[in-house]
Amino acid sequence: MERLPTLPAAHAERSGERGFALIEILCVLAIIGMLAAIILPAIPRATSRAKLESYAVEAAALLKADRNAALRRQIQVKTTVDAEARSIRSGVTGRTIRLPSDVTLEAMLASRCADRIAGRSIEFFPSGMSCGGVIALARPGMGFEVRVNWLTGGVDIVPQKLL
Repeated sequence: MERLPTLPAAHAERSGERGFALIEILCVLAIIGMLAAIILPAIPRATSRAKLESYAVEAAALLKADRNAALRRQIQVKTTVDAEARSIRSGVTGRTIRLPSDVTLEAMLASRCADRIAGRSIEFFPSGMSCGGVIALARPGMGFEVRVNWLTGGVDIVPQKLL
């Protein structure tokens, strides 16, 4: 006489064939997590409007600090602007602002200042005056100009209208 399997044994045999074990699901999730950890940092992230504005504010603060140092110490201070390297360097503290690759930096600076060749810098004098200039920070669709008034040495941020 043939013995028939009991109901729980038959059920266990069938259920093992239909689904996935918890360990298999955890292994798949671990592999997906490792792939995400490798791939996500390689995806470039564009600079947001808020971040671009914060770079403009940071550049304006650096220029104002150099102007204030020139007034306070009664010395001439030079802020260097390197458009190719996308950086702005303080003449007093040496602090450098570096912009990401998707942000363009254009500088419209005086070619001569105080009977010297300037070209790549904005100079502040002990009187508060400067050589003046405009530093434009932009990315597709948006931009800001940091303007330095030659007469007063004042620094302003103006949004650009880009098409």
